[in-house]
Amino acid sequence: MLSLRNVQATDLEQLLSIENEGFSMEEAATKKAFVDRIKLISDTFIVAEKEGKILGYINGPIIDLPYITDDLFEEIKENPKTGGYQSILGLAVSKKARNLGIAKTLLEKMESLVDENDRKGITLTCKQELVPFYEKLGFVSHGLSESQHGGASWFNLVKFREDKN
Repeated sequence: MLSLRNVQATDLEQLLSIENEGFSMEEAATKKAFVDRIKLISDTFIVAEKEGKILGYINGPIIDLPYITDDLFEEIKENPKTGGYQSILGLAVSKKARNLGIAKTLLEKMESLVDENDRKGITLTCKQELVPFYEKLGFVSHGLSESQHGGASWFNLVKFREDKN
């Protein structure tokens, strides 16, 4: 049974292993970036775990604008309690646990946090080949991002929160 929980400091090594499976050396978050995220944004850093092993995770700070900027990969701050946009800086699933719906489950958990904390929506960047995956989950492509992260081309994808009033 897959369980979701907030990140803990003891998760660091497993997280780094999954990060380095999913991203190139230029794109992967550094150990320092993970330590900062664990310390500052554990409320929006969720791990998917099965039988004590982490199979995937999702994380990102709350930001004011609907698009991710490269400075977020260097420095983040604690999240405000409400408002803003939920950014996704990292979403990765262990190679041996891919195609089991874990990424979708993690995104759905983040969406529930968006609703609970009255955020405006979720924003992320992804490579072109992943755009259809996110579009199937209700994200809308806003075209090429200005991001130069890891020397790759990224696309802005945003899912605005539906007003429930």
